[in-house]
Amino acid sequence: KNIAIATCALWLSASAAHAQFSLSFSWGDIPLCTTGSPNTVGNPRFTLADVPAGTQTIEFRLRDLNAPGYNHGGARLTTNGATVIPFGTFTYRSPCPPGGVHTYRWTATARQGRTVLGVQPLIAAILRILDVTLCEAD
Repeated sequence: KNIAIATCALWLSASAAHAQFSLSFSWGDIPLCTTGSPNTVGNPRFTLADVPAGTQTIEFRLRDLNAPGYNHGGARLTTNGATVIPFGTFTYRSPCPPGGVHTYRWTATARQGRTVLGVQPLIAAILRILDVTLCEAD
C-alpha cells in the first residue's frame, strides 16, 4: 500500500521579526508504514512562494508531534531563487507510527546566515495516518 497523494498548504505565520511566506507540498507515492520503523525516502515536492528577500538557505524538518524526540530528519538547502524543491532532493525518515494515530508537521525555516528571516512557528500541516491518509491546514 502507498500513502495517498495529498497536497497541503502551509501558511507560515509572520511576526514582527519574521517575514511571511508560504509552502505547499505533495507527499507523493511514499510507502505506507505503520511498523514504527520508518523508511528512508525522498522528500515531498515542495512549492515556495513569497520567500523573504535575502534568504540564503531554507531548512526543512519533519516532526512527529506524538514522538517529538524522534528525529525524522530533513535538510538545509541553499536557495537559488527556485520556487520548487523537486521530489528526492534530500532524504528523510518517512511517517511511520507504531500503531494508532500520529500527527506530523513539516517546518520550513528561511535563513540568511544564522539569522532567521521566516519560520512556521505553529502547526500548519498535519498528516494523520489512519485507514485513510488526511492532510489538513490549521
